[in-house]
Amino acid sequence: MDSLLVTKALELIQASHKILVTTHVRPDGDAIGSMLGLGLSLLSAGKDVQMTLSDTVPVNMRHLEGSKQVVQEVDDAFDMSITVDCSDSQRIGWNLKTQTAPDLNIDHHPTNENFGKINLVDPSASATAEILTELLPLWRLPISAGVAFALLTGIITDTIGFRTSNVTARTMRNAAELIDHGAKISELYLSALVHRSYESTKFWGAGLSHIERNGGLVWTKLTIEDRKKAGYSGRDDADLINVLSAIKDASIAIIFVEQPGGSVKVSWRAQPGFDVAGLALRFGGGGHIAAAGAELKGTLDEVMPRVLKDTHGLLVY
Repeated sequence: MDSLLVTKALELIQASHKILVTTHVRPDGDAIGSMLGLGLSLLSAGKDVQMTLSDTVPVNMRHLEGSKQVVQEVDDAFDMSITVDCSDSQRIGWNLKTQTAPDLNIDHHPTNENFGKINLVDPSASATAEILTELLPLWRLPISAGVAFALLTGIITDTIGFRTSNVTARTMRNAAELIDHGAKISELYLSALVHRSYESTKFWGAGLSHIERNGGLVWTKLTIEDRKKAGYSGRDDADLINVLSAIKDASIAIIFVEQPGGSVKVSWRAQPGFDVAGLALRFGGGGHIAAAGAELKGTLDEVMPRVLKDTHGLLVY
């Protein structure tokens, strides 16, 4: 990462008092962990911080310190805006659409569009929370136990418990650093990866009942009606994609999640040797080589055949 940009970001943080921190729509563990970790650290340093989302904090992240301080209404009176774990400005949601480019963009997605005034993007990091674990000490910002819990949540969830191919010795060293600051890894494993609500488990059941396979490609769909019947409040797949991606001999897994307003959220997971980031870009999305997503206008019946056809083209039998 460019040390000059890191210093420039520090100077801007030091010169700012009211700071807004936000992340992408349908936030995952890295998005929430990064936002809370940075926000709590800035608060401890005496800054007036707004942590804001266009969605609410997912139920399985509400145990984290600072989650009750996250708001959906943005106070326009801020000196500095920061986005974390967001690859493009459209994924921020409505929060900053009327604003100029965010002052600071911190992310690890290789498809990041560098939409900030200062862009600290490191695709070699396993999670945005890993980048922040290294940046906070450089910026002389404190890492309390609450910050450590949030950041380690981001690393654990984005690596699915240190199981993704981008986990390195650097990842493990940063995780150990956060444990030294008070994060309890066993508690985070249970809350982030193991425990599921009754409603999300029912939602999984609906998705598993729709599962299909064609060679090395497996997929399923989740409808708005499935969500209502399960009583699941989120607009995501409740991490069901991680179950599909564990199917033996499946090279690529896809979940299609119907959204209000006539669109479909598509999530891809791929085994080593397959690049779904480029595919997601073609559909207006982005992500990582092995994990990517996009949101397409249209119904499930319109979107699924297009995506399945192009994804199937990646497979070599």
